[in-house]
Order: sequence, then structure tokens, then C-alpha cells
Amino acid sequence: MSAGLPGGGLDGSGLSGGGLHVLGPVDQIPVGEGRAYGVGGEQIAVFRLRDGSLRAVSAVCPHKGGPIADGTIDGSVVMCPLHQHAFELQTGCSTTGTGPLRSYPVFADESQNVVVLLP
Repeated sequence: MSAGLPGGGLDGSGLSGGGLHVLGPVDQIPVGEGRAYGVGGEQIAVFRLRDGSLRAVSAVCPHKGGPIADGTIDGSVVMCPLHQHAFELQTGCSTTGTGPLRSYPVFADESQNVVVLLP
């Protein structure tokens, strides 16, 4: 299996030395929603936008620990369901004054699996 990144070949476990993690089929994330995954000891929220693109950010709101994957999204922002803090999906930056989320590179490989890159 290959993730399609230069030098980023994946082994049979879905992991590579470069921090690539295969999370499963893209279809498991409904369009316009997010799903949380435990990856390498971190909680990551992956969103499937209406244009089909993917975004990945840390899954826990830095304000009060809200479940970011359950948040409401528009084209570029996710809103925490607990206290409505908003974060840019591309960068993780807060638009409402709380701390940022961490953002992660994410893409769909040629088999339409979600692949996220952890540092």
C-alpha cells in the first residue's frame, strides 16, 4: 500500500516511519461532518468538507475539553459544541480568542483511505 507521498510508503500495518497513519475509508466520515480518532497517543478530529476535501485538527477544545469532532462546520471553521469557540480548520487558529488547535496534514490515498501525518 502506498499513500502517494514522496518517500512515504506505508507498510502493511498502516504506519510508516514518517508518521503516516491510515485511519480507514473516507466514506466513514459523512460529508459535512467530523470523526474523532485515537492516533499515536493523540486524539485527532478529521472533517470531510462539502467540496470533498479533508481537514484534521486536535479533537479536544483547549477551552474546556469539548469534543471538536462533534462541532458544527462551515467551509473553513469548526465550532466547539460546548461553548461555541471557533477554529480555522486549515490552521487550527482560534477566531474567538481561546488557544489554538493543532492542525495535521491529511489526505485520501488512491484507495480512498484517510491518511494523516503526525510530526
